[in-house]
Amino acid sequence: MLSRTADHLFWMARYIERAENTARMLDVNVMTSLLPLSTEAAERGWRAMLGISELQPAFDAHFSSLAARDVLEFMVRDPDNASSIYCCLQAARENARAVRGTLTTDVWETHNDTWLQLQKHLTQGLLERDPHEFFEWVKFRSHLSRGVTIGTMLKDEAFYFTRLGTFLERSDNTARILDVKFHGVGQPADSLPAIPESAEEPYLDFYYWAAVLRSVSAFEIYRKVYRDVVTPSRVAELLVLRGDMPRSLLASVNEVCTNLEQVRNSQSSETSRRAGLLRAELQYGRIEDILDTGLHVFLTSFLKRVGDLGQRISQDFLVPLAAR
Repeated sequence: MLSRTADHLFWMARYIERAENTARMLDVNVMTSLLPLSTEAAERGWRAMLGISELQPAFDAHFSSLAARDVLEFMVRDPDNASSIYCCLQAARENARAVRGTLTTDVWETHNDTWLQLQKHLTQGLLERDPHEFFEWVKFRSHLSRGVTIGTMLKDEAFYFTRLGTFLERSDNTARILDVKFHGVGQPADSLPAIPESAEEPYLDFYYWAAVLRSVSAFEIYRKVYRDVVTPSRVAELLVLRGDMPRSLLASVNEVCTNLEQVRNSQSSETSRRAGLLRAELQYGRIEDILDTGLHVFLTSFLKRVGDLGQRISQDFLVPLAAR
C-alpha cells in the first residue's frame, strides 16, 4: 500500500477516535461540575483537563480567564484548535475523502454525514441546550464509524491501518481520561486520594469515580467484574490492566500489536518490539506495584511510550510527521 494512502486511513481513524474521547472527557467534567463543588475545585477540574490534553497554553492565548463555557467553546467548536471536536471531525472527513476509492461507500457516507450533522447541531445550539446529548451524539457517530468499517471493509492493509490508528489513539486518550481524575479533584497527582474524614465525602468521591467509569462506558462492566463499591484502586486496575475491558490500556495495546503484526515490513521490527514490550508490562503487571510507584508517574511514562510508537509507525509506514 502507498504510504500516503496508509497515512490518510491511519489519521482518519485517529481523528474520529480523538473526537469521541474529547467528548468523553468533556462529558465527565460537565457531570462532575453538577456536584456540590467550590468555585476553585470546579476551575481546577477544567484546568486539569486542559493540562492533560496539552491545551492550556493555547487556551490562555484565546481567553483571559477560565470559565466552563469558554472551555466547551474552545474544545468543541474552535476552528483554530486542531484538537477541537469540530477540527477532528473535519480532519477525519477530509482524510476519508482523500482515499474515498479505498473505502466502502458506507464508510465514506458515514464520515461525510457526521461532518454535515455536526455543522447542523452547532448551528442549532445543541451544545448550549444539552451538552450531554451533544457528547452522546459524538460518541454514537464514532461507534457507527467503527461498526461500518468492521462490517463492510475487506480485511486487508487498509483495514489494519485504520484499526491501528483507532487503538493507538484510544490507548493515549484512556490514559489521559484516567489521569484527569487525579489532577482534577485537588488530590496529589502521584497517589490515590486520601480517605475522606467526613461522612458526606465518600459519597462525593463515589460520584467522581462513577463519572470516570461512565466516561469510558465501564460502569456496568465494573459492577459485573467487582460486584462491590467503587474504589480508586479497582477503577485503575479495570482501566489499565484488564484485557477484557474494551477501552483499557492493555486491550488497546493488544490491538496495536495485533494490527502491527498484520502490516509489518522490513524496517518495523523495532516498533513491534517496543509495542510488545509495553504489552508484556501491562499483561503481567500488578496494580499494587503501579500504585506504589504512583499512577500519575505510570500514566505519564505510558503516554510518552505511546507517543514514541506513533512516531515510529509514521517513520516505518506513513508520511513522516515533519512532512505532513
